[in-house]
Amino acid sequence: MNPFEAELRAVPEERYHHLHPFNLRMHAGELSQAELRGWILNRFHYQRNIPVKDAHVLAKLPTSDLRRMWLRRIQDHDGAAPGEGGIERWLRLGEAAGLDRDLLLSGEGVLPGVRMAVDGYVNLCRNGTLVEAVASSLTELFAPDLMRTRIAAFEKHYPWIGAEGLRYFRIRVDQGRQDSGEALALVLDRARTREDRDRAVAALRFKCDVLWALLDAVDGAY
Repeated sequence: MNPFEAELRAVPEERYHHLHPFNLRMHAGELSQAELRGWILNRFHYQRNIPVKDAHVLAKLPTSDLRRMWLRRIQDHDGAAPGEGGIERWLRLGEAAGLDRDLLLSGEGVLPGVRMAVDGYVNLCRNGTLVEAVASSLTELFAPDLMRTRIAAFEKHYPWIGAEGLRYFRIRVDQGRQDSGEALALVLDRARTREDRDRAVAALRFKCDVLWALLDAVDGAY
């Protein structure tokens, strides 16, 4: 592993939201139904903006091969047809937890701190360099392990959420592994100067802060 890759991987090792107290309580089975529903509702605001930020990244990619690669991410979340994709699966998670689909889609009840955090992430991908925008997605390096932990925790501690509601997490195990591998290779190839590498590391730190701020808002509200 080259030093730059090690530097990138060290960021989520220390700052990814798997260490946030709210996630620790979730995985220990300590959340109430209201807390878990509040997290699902607010996290949906993040989920629905993933293809938006990916569209900004897509517009920065200089070749057809890279655009085809990144376009798959948008389709993974929006689906190839109605009723498919990660956003749909998150809506079904909400329904399995007792939330109304129309409430989730309305955005009603999303906390101001969550809106600000998500806006910051979308704006980084809109206004930043290609390297910054792609590097910010490298929290996905830790996503597969987090998804496996979350599946086990939900099955053990929150059986009132049916198995169909966990499909988002199950599918993201493999998607996250593929996405992070592709994004890492792109950043390692494109970050050719010390300034580029510093920007990449800073963008990844910022993304970790976005995820942490989202949980801060939820943890303080429920």
